[in-house]
Amino acid sequence: MNEFFSSFGYIKAGFALILKPGIRLYVLLPLAVNLLLFGLVIAFGAHSLSNFIAWLVGQFAWAEWFTWLLWPLFAILCLTVVFFAFSLLANLIAAPFNGRLAQAVEDHLSQEKEIRRTSPLGEELVAALRSEYIKFKYFALRALPLLLLFLVPLINVTAAPFIWFLFGAWMMSLEYLEYPMSNHGLFFPQVKTALVKRRKMTMGYGIAVMLLTMTPLINFIAMPVAVCGATKLWLDKLKEAQAPSELDTAS
Repeated sequence: MNEFFSSFGYIKAGFALILKPGIRLYVLLPLAVNLLLFGLVIAFGAHSLSNFIAWLVGQFAWAEWFTWLLWPLFAILCLTVVFFAFSLLANLIAAPFNGRLAQAVEDHLSQEKEIRRTSPLGEELVAALRSEYIKFKYFALRALPLLLLFLVPLINVTAAPFIWFLFGAWMMSLEYLEYPMSNHGLFFPQVKTALVKRRKMTMGYGIAVMLLTMTPLINFIAMPVAVCGATKLWLDKLKEAQAPSELDTAS
């Protein structure tokens, strides 16, 4: 069980790494873009709500007494949307940056600096989105049957939430460990094979990431922390286990 619990420590390492020189740019840039997009959406929503309230009061003077409820409801809606949608949008925006973030972390931690990404950002974006699509397809084919467990009486309140949480942890490890591994020419099928061999470590790290993403406010930086932690985990526990022929330098 040592591998299981020791993998939790890589989340702490991820927090320590996100603001290191040469690393923080790849953390702050996608985060800033994400916050800007959400800010614009919320500002548009607030403006639209203000116009709607003005129209409603103009049409029905008696409605003014309950318009004060609309702003608190709007605030709750915004918080709900941000909480559930932030991570999804962050994944899409940060996907092309996460490979570079993983490389920056590896360069910081290792003296070798053997991998150099020379592909244009546009090509990396296409490759990143393709990888996300492959992972999404893998996730969807397994998630849909698992969701049916929530329709089975008794199981839906006992086993189903636990099984779903463990599946989510497995997907988190696949998601974030692929970034440093793909920098070495190892993509989703090879990543999956490698992680199956280290189930305790994989599930430990995945559960740690799941808990991180479920923590309000901290979940906003969960992605870069998880990428940084996964890169250190790759260097410490997984890289040497791969055959030299498998570690093809990404062109």
